[in-house]
Amino acid sequence: MTEIVFSQLSKLGYKANIVSVGHLGDLEQEIENYYKKGSFDEEFYKERLSRFVFRPPDSLLQARSVIIIAVPQPQIQVIFTCKGEKVPCMIPPTYVASTETDRRLENLLTGILGSENYRVAQALLPEKLLAVHSGLGSYGRNNICYVGGMGSFHQLVAFYTDFSSREDSWQESKLMKSCEKCSACLRSCPTGAITPKRFLLHAERCISFHNERIGDFPGWIDPSWHNCVVGCLLCQTVCPENKDFLQWVEEKEEFSREETDLLLEGKQLDRLPSSVIRKLERLELIEYLNVLPRNLSVLLNKEPCP
Repeated sequence: MTEIVFSQLSKLGYKANIVSVGHLGDLEQEIENYYKKGSFDEEFYKERLSRFVFRPPDSLLQARSVIIIAVPQPQIQVIFTCKGEKVPCMIPPTYVASTETDRRLENLLTGILGSENYRVAQALLPEKLLAVHSGLGSYGRNNICYVGGMGSFHQLVAFYTDFSSREDSWQESKLMKSCEKCSACLRSCPTGAITPKRFLLHAERCISFHNERIGDFPGWIDPSWHNCVVGCLLCQTVCPENKDFLQWVEEKEEFSREETDLLLEGKQLDRLPSSVIRKLERLELIEYLNVLPRNLSVLLNKEPCP
């Protein structure tokens, strides 16, 4: 059954590995150990790491395995119109099409495993950590997960299943060999989030952490450092492991001057035209609506459009 699942996923260009649910405690303990050692900033831990659930859902208490899947994803280019010019802005691979991909994968796995009366349910787990421990990927020096044939241009999705695989690919997390003598990401990070002194990223200094949050940017962040609508690509675009994927850019949507102005003004969802809402939904930016005015004003010539 494991071979059938992997084969079907491979036909779509996806990669996967499977581990026993017995390792859920290992995942939870590893995160807690880092937290107790003070490796995580308190705010970052509460906002990003305390949301995980290290047990199967009530709908699938008999889960035996966790399948972690990597789906290739491109960078997304979005066009905004400001001061009479069309300004291309980027969205990193992991921010777009996640809901659609989750649904498609769940339906696919249900179709494959359901034929043998097995069930699946999506898991709310630290997918990057799970992928590395499963052997599906390896950590880069920037603490991003890299998967063979995809680099960091992918989306990770995890599912529980009551299918018990003979395989358990659990292993110690590891750094890519190519990182041992490379410091490209470290040199490209303007905030000092990546350092040679420790394996973990200083997430509280990562641009992505701050431009996903509501509120003013910290004063130490230079406006010129911003490079994406949400998230950051600086450490990924300089990584040698991504050199074959950098040209993989898809243009998704274009916002007119009037539509761009509405976003810059911070109009709430019920005050936006349906055409704008549909574009935001396709880009999966609805959840970031409250930070778009701030982020766009920095990207679009660093000031609101007159």
